[in-house]
Amino acid sequence: MAGAGLICLSTYFNLAHADGLIDLKAALARLQGQTPLKALVEAKTWNRQGEGKEAEETHGLASVSVEETPRGLQVLYSKDMLAKLESEERQKEADKKAKTPTLSALNEVNSSSLRPMISAAGGLSRSLEKANFKSEKMDAYNGKPARLLSFDLSMDKLGEKERKYMKKFDGQIHVWIASDGTPLASKTSQVVSGRAFVVISFEMKSEEEWVYATVGDRLVALKKESKNSGSGMGEKGEGKVTKTLQLQTL
Repeated sequence: MAGAGLICLSTYFNLAHADGLIDLKAALARLQGQTPLKALVEAKTWNRQGEGKEAEETHGLASVSVEETPRGLQVLYSKDMLAKLESEERQKEADKKAKTPTLSALNEVNSSSLRPMISAAGGLSRSLEKANFKSEKMDAYNGKPARLLSFDLSMDKLGEKERKYMKKFDGQIHVWIASDGTPLASKTSQVVSGRAFVVISFEMKSEEEWVYATVGDRLVALKKESKNSGSGMGEKGEGKVTKTLQLQTL
């Protein structure tokens, strides 16, 4: 009888763990909608190449207005930002070492970079396709009860080109979900090391943190923070990108 009780208890926990993954997948499927959206997106970037006195740092700051309706996606650059871009381009032509914060952040606010923020369900779904479900447990997010789902990223699920020079790969995804499976936040971390062309060894680390919200039937990211660092060929570098999305009334 005791053995049967243990089997039942084990089965219960396995089913409970499976429920979180089912709920998350169902939420991601229903949150790929087309509810009209208007928002202000700001991007801050920081990069450092080299070490000590030889290190070079660049900072970036840019913002755009984003609007997606049945007519399509519009990314609007303010007159102030356009003026800054023109000024920095002139400075760059006159002095290659001139500080150009707006130009440095420009790639983070183009349409392709903004899509994962205003339509976040698709990107999270694709990330989880490359991961293996590991565990579920009760947790808290912003002081409220939440379920934490953990996944392992597998080298086997990476493309052949990505795996070609890898010797070591370690990656995890953690997703906090509400009671109905709606994603609240996620965190992805990866460590990669390997060797290319026999003599060149390298190591790279990356981390992404996302904060989500819903707009009608659409999942959006209110914040995305990316950190990366790497070393190879005697060089070291690191960077950080923080993007925030502020919802506005259409």
